Amino acid sequence: MVDLRHKVLAESLGTALLLAIVIGSGIMAERLAGGNVAIALLANTGATVLGLYVLIEVFGPLSGAHFNPVVSAVMAVRGELPGSALAPYLLAQLAGAVLGAWLAHAMFDLSILQYSTKVRGGPGQWIAEAVATAGLLLVILRAPAGRASSMVAAYIGAAYWFTASTSFANPAAAFGRMFSDSFAGIAPASVPGFVIAQCVGGAIGLGLHRLLEPRAARRGHPNVIESSGEQPTD
Repeated sequence: MVDLRHKVLAESLGTALLLAIVIGSGIMAERLAGGNVAIALLANTGATVLGLYVLIEVFGPLSGAHFNPVVSAVMAVRGELPGSALAPYLLAQLAGAVLGAWLAHAMFDLSILQYSTKVRGGPGQWIAEAVATAGLLLVILRAPAGRASSMVAAYIGAAYWFTASTSFANPAAAFGRMFSDSFAGIAPASVPGFVIAQCVGGAIGLGLHRLLEPRAARRGHPNVIESSGEQPTD
């Protein structure tokens, strides 16, 4: 059994490393791409996909590897995360996100303390964030046992390109990237719109998952899923 202190530490460390990967690879990509934004985004995507997969594999057995307040909130609603653990998880994720941004800056000899000036907003980007987050929750909740790591990483990689917002899909990521005036940054004024859209998307993802569940499973008879040959969901 892993106690709450170790789970919270895992969430903080995992979120910090995730933000260091996203921001650090963005800085490196921008420096090497010679002004080609598509190449920079492709490099940023590849590093994020690989890093996210490894982080989920490493920290999943400890804390569930949420790294995302919306994911933690949904797990609390489902009873898979104790309500008393939700606030510590959220605080750990937010703190880890900021530390990850600072770590990326330190590695690239940039000013540690900074704020992004990159404005990201408008209905298109808000819709994109809702779609990205809804899809993420749907993948997490419906991935077959043992395949969530690769499926989540692959989905985020795809969503970098099919969403107008490049798929933050994570309030902690938006919060941490606010503190980095780099390729992956987001202006503080843009963060509230993203977070609201992500919360809406999380609720939509949970709702879609419930709609897709067999009726007997919704009534509390998970054995029906197993006997039908379908993979049981988390």
